[in-house]
Amino acid sequence: MILELNSGDTAWVLTSASLVLLMTPGLALFYGGMVRAKGVLNMIMMSFLSMGIVGVLWVLYGYSMSSGTSIGGLIGNPLEYLGLAGLVTDPDPGALAGVAFGSTFAIITVALISGAIADRVKFSTWAVFSVIWATLVYFPVAHWVWGDGGWIGSLGVIDFAGGTAIHINAGAAALVLAIVVGPRIGFGTRPMRPHNMTLVMLGAALLWFGWFGFNAGSAFAADAIAALAWVNTLVATAAAMLGWLVVEKLRDGHATSLGAASGIVAGLVGITPAAGSLNPVGSLLLGLVAGVACAYAVGLKYKFNYDDSLDVVGVHLVGGLVGTLLIGLLADPAIPDNATGLFYGGGFGQLGLQALGAFSAMAYSLVATLLIALALKAIMGWRVSAADELGGIDLAEHSEAGYDLSPVYYSSKVQRTLVLTKDDLPETAKTGA
Repeated sequence: MILELNSGDTAWVLTSASLVLLMTPGLALFYGGMVRAKGVLNMIMMSFLSMGIVGVLWVLYGYSMSSGTSIGGLIGNPLEYLGLAGLVTDPDPGALAGVAFGSTFAIITVALISGAIADRVKFSTWAVFSVIWATLVYFPVAHWVWGDGGWIGSLGVIDFAGGTAIHINAGAAALVLAIVVGPRIGFGTRPMRPHNMTLVMLGAALLWFGWFGFNAGSAFAADAIAALAWVNTLVATAAAMLGWLVVEKLRDGHATSLGAASGIVAGLVGITPAAGSLNPVGSLLLGLVAGVACAYAVGLKYKFNYDDSLDVVGVHLVGGLVGTLLIGLLADPAIPDNATGLFYGGGFGQLGLQALGAFSAMAYSLVATLLIALALKAIMGWRVSAADELGGIDLAEHSEAGYDLSPVYYSSKVQRTLVLTKDDLPETAKTGA
């Protein structure tokens, strides 16, 4: 399926694509700040590697598998636009704009999964997993949802910008990997607090900023639906953040910056599938439910003892389910070409469709990811050594450290300004040798 856009809509889609691409570095900072200092570079690199690998795959065959002529509603013809054949010379300005926009969705979906396996995974295994998972899981599910003839979309399931194809899909994969890879050494017994909340908050800010392109850009036109999606993205995210903070205050006695950042992401995830179907009041309600639900869901890993390191399951899987299912309750028929939710007299029909789409995508991702993960475990292995994990995965996998925290010594011939006291200097420095 090739988009047909005028020049103004093309400009909006390309601008939105740029905003969405910025989300992956934003995610890298968000995830990077949440891990311990000895793993920050590895965490950031996992997101950046997704940009490299998936960006290449998308041009070679990913776009064709997602948007090519449907084969049984399950996959696009992978040869139809192989290497983007025929699109470069297409006179319609929307041809490559759709390629650009879709690539950014594919990239961040793979990157999202990495948060579940922080601090303990071989970089080489993650690279191979990214290739296989994008090919066998993301590209087909994206076709199911958005491809011309894809079976989920053809049924009438609403997924405006990726609740099923992105968040439920990635969240289910994250759950599988967290279980197959196993927990970090010391999980549940040692503190593993975020090492840099400044990075986390900056990453959350970039995600919220980029998400306006994610949702409003999915209208594929600079029109009223894009404006509605923008407003809904704002209000749902704001409500989710407040909901998460209230839960923290009542449950723990403190409203934290980590809670604010996590609530922001929960709201963004929840409104993603529903941004073009709800009115702003409905979006506010959806965001509040998503924030509260995800705030409680992130604690499930301790109850069931799986180490979802950065709460991909609790935020993306649960938030994606909340957003996708609530469309069946809150979809406003006053919005053009929209379904009617249960609360507007539409009955249970749309809710049933939403549940079918959500749980079908989740089931496929669970099974396919399990097979991929077990195969890679047998062939390559997932874990770095215990010594490398304890010593720091940054040094073990990248021969780098995120921060140079070594002391700085000055010669006695150099004026000392804002340096260590003389008693802190080594003997050679004290004597001037």
